[in-house]
Amino acid sequence: MTEEMKFFMYLLEYYAAYKNKKTGDVLREWDECGITQKIYDNYWVYHTERIENAYMDIDSLVETGKPAW
Repeated sequence: MTEEMKFFMYLLEYYAAYKNKKTGDVLREWDECGITQKIYDNYWVYHTERIENAYMDIDSLVETGKPAW
């Protein structure tokens, strides 16, 4: 398993806890919004910053389809 995949799984689990949702529901929402690959591809940004920055960016992607920054 790649470092990117490990971090993606970590991010998914912690984001789901942050939103008080099941991980499967969060992943389904990301898939429906078409942002799962964008989130995965942002590994190099998300893993070097505070996790809350990733949450803010993901919230923006879900709501608007655009990153927070």
